[in-house]
Amino acid sequence: MTIITTDFIIVGSGIAGLSAALALAPYGDVIIVTKGTVHQGSTEWAQGGIAAAMNSDDTPKHHYEDTIAAGDGLCNPSAVRILVEEGPIRVKELMELGARFDRDGDTFSFTQEAAHSRRRILHAGDATGREIEKTLGNTVRRKPNIRFLENTSVSKLLVEDNECQGCVILNNGTVNILVGRAVIIATGGCGQVFAYNTNPSVATGDGIALAYTAGATIQDMEFTQFHPTTLYTGDKRPISLFLISEAVRGEGGILRNIHGERFMPRYHPSAELAPRDAVARAVYDEMKITSSTHVFLDLGDIPFDLATRFPTIFKRCRESGIDLRHDFVPVAPAAHYFMGGISTDENGQTSIRRLYAAGEAASLGIHGANRLASNSLLDGLVFGHRAGITAAQETPKISWPHITHQPSPEPLSTNPKLLKSHIRDTMWHSVGIVRSQNLLDQAANFFDTLWPLMRCEAATETLLELQSLAIVGRLMVQFASTRTSSWGSHFRSDYPRKNPAHSGHLWINNSMDHPQLKTHFSTTLQTNTDFEL
Repeated sequence: MTIITTDFIIVGSGIAGLSAALALAPYGDVIIVTKGTVHQGSTEWAQGGIAAAMNSDDTPKHHYEDTIAAGDGLCNPSAVRILVEEGPIRVKELMELGARFDRDGDTFSFTQEAAHSRRRILHAGDATGREIEKTLGNTVRRKPNIRFLENTSVSKLLVEDNECQGCVILNNGTVNILVGRAVIIATGGCGQVFAYNTNPSVATGDGIALAYTAGATIQDMEFTQFHPTTLYTGDKRPISLFLISEAVRGEGGILRNIHGERFMPRYHPSAELAPRDAVARAVYDEMKITSSTHVFLDLGDIPFDLATRFPTIFKRCRESGIDLRHDFVPVAPAAHYFMGGISTDENGQTSIRRLYAAGEAASLGIHGANRLASNSLLDGLVFGHRAGITAAQETPKISWPHITHQPSPEPLSTNPKLLKSHIRDTMWHSVGIVRSQNLLDQAANFFDTLWPLMRCEAATETLLELQSLAIVGRLMVQFASTRTSSWGSHFRSDYPRKNPAHSGHLWINNSMDHPQLKTHFSTTLQTNTDFEL
């Protein structure tokens, strides 16, 4: 076993991790650990765009108000203010690095998406994430003091006296140790815990599971955003579903049921431009009412050349025999984005010293109970940068501790492929768009049988992913059971209204000694909407 020393360790290579790496580059050596390749994360998959108040009729105040409204009363106003004020600065820096966004002549081509009051979405066709990932990735690779460890997993965080000293890494059966001044978790979300999702296969919640096992505080695990429109492909069930971007409805796409009837005006005054949680539940209800497996998206009234504006979507639909210019597109909801995760402050600091988190793996209340469309890339860009700067400034150089690590995995007899399928099916059935205590109890009973898996020290990549899925799934169940109220993306049929007593945020510390997890309410994050420039 080799001990590798560096200044800073980043786990994850999406927009948050790369943004942190660029911020750290002037301060020391950086190692970026990613279990796939640089281009396999969720950033690469982002279609719609990145929101920033840069249009002539827009302001950070407007962006702030829209984000607060979408978050359904659970946003951290201070964090949102940072997002909307620093967002344009970070986006301009991204452009200076070479990112190219669509233009109409000499001005940027801003689009509008659900719950935005202004056209503020910058986009690069319908492959904005790819453009951003390429720009950041190429810039980072040119830095001589930044090194990538691809196809490498982190199996454990090394924490002593509530201070993170590094991590254990796993590559094709070989175990080594990374030691550094600080560790930043930027592993993205955990959409793969659901049978139907839009996330890449690597999105198994590893960072959240690592932090929880190490003793970090975790919060708001009940809030999963289900995207209303993924391409419905019949009985075929790939590991990740193809997303039909929010921007399609922002440009005029209409939702119709299987009888061809427009239905969104019956569910919400903003119709197709309602917040995602409202649209997803409306689609879910309409499918149930019409006994169908999908609804349709009608793009017939969009006044653009669809092949030019949405080239990726146009091409993928055409491969399925669908012509966007003439055909209705069959769509259904799927898990898309995660608002909960590792609890941090506004600089990415977790409850463990020298351990930071940013992006979708982190949770500081930016998105509240429901994320505003196209705020995710901005979140990673802004708070990845802040986590990097803070880690550099607040973790002075140390004498490397003497670390020994002896992996001792518990023997487990299981079929990994079958168990992963059981976890994903259980989560979709019991912790999906509509929840109830009966369904949540069924899921809790299932996850309690997996306790040996959650507690073992995984010695293979396959077992490590299973362990992550089991831990984040069990946490989601516990959080959803504790919030006996409906807020934003968390909807319970047995408690369909908001309970004022549950207006705060839920948090949990490590309880790995016993399967009865204990969650707690906290109202430390204020929910006012004051904004002063």
